[in-house]
Amino acid sequence: MKTYRKALWMTASLFTLLIFACVTINIYFPAEKVESVAAEIVDEIRDQKPSGKDSLLLKGTFLAFVFPSAWADKALTVSNPTIRALKQRMKTRYAQMKPYYKKGVLKEGGNGFVSIGNMAGLGLKEKRNLKNLVSAENGDRKKLYGEIAKALKIDSSQVNRVAEIFAKEWQKPVR
Repeated sequence: MKTYRKALWMTASLFTLLIFACVTINIYFPAEKVESVAAEIVDEIRDQKPSGKDSLLLKGTFLAFVFPSAWADKALTVSNPTIRALKQRMKTRYAQMKPYYKKGVLKEGGNGFVSIGNMAGLGLKEKRNLKNLVSAENGDRKKLYGEIAKALKIDSSQVNRVAEIFAKEWQKPVR
């Protein structure tokens, strides 16, 4: 009887150990897709043509006709009314912020958000307006990163990674 209990106990323990060993949390993060989307969106907001890269739309059109199955894997659906509205507001705001980037007053952080540098030489009204611009910009960026994550089916816990990838695009020199 003791041997039976010991064998049962060992079997149950081994079974429990195997169950816990098989549980793996795998969070898929499509870094390449986010990089493509970030480049397209930042270029659109800054009203720049992609530098040295084909447009995602052009690539997609070519792939759709030549290799339909390849395009099916690469298709990105990152447009919805919220994303379009955010991009439009950010594009309008960028025109107001561009001179401050060129002066070095505005800086792009590694976290995907804008910060204000040295405001020496700016008047009180200009400082207030600049702070309001940066606050609105960072609020819209936060929403944009969340919407991009949703559109690409990225877990909400990974939105900071989306922001960091966008940061690399934002940090490219302003033309």
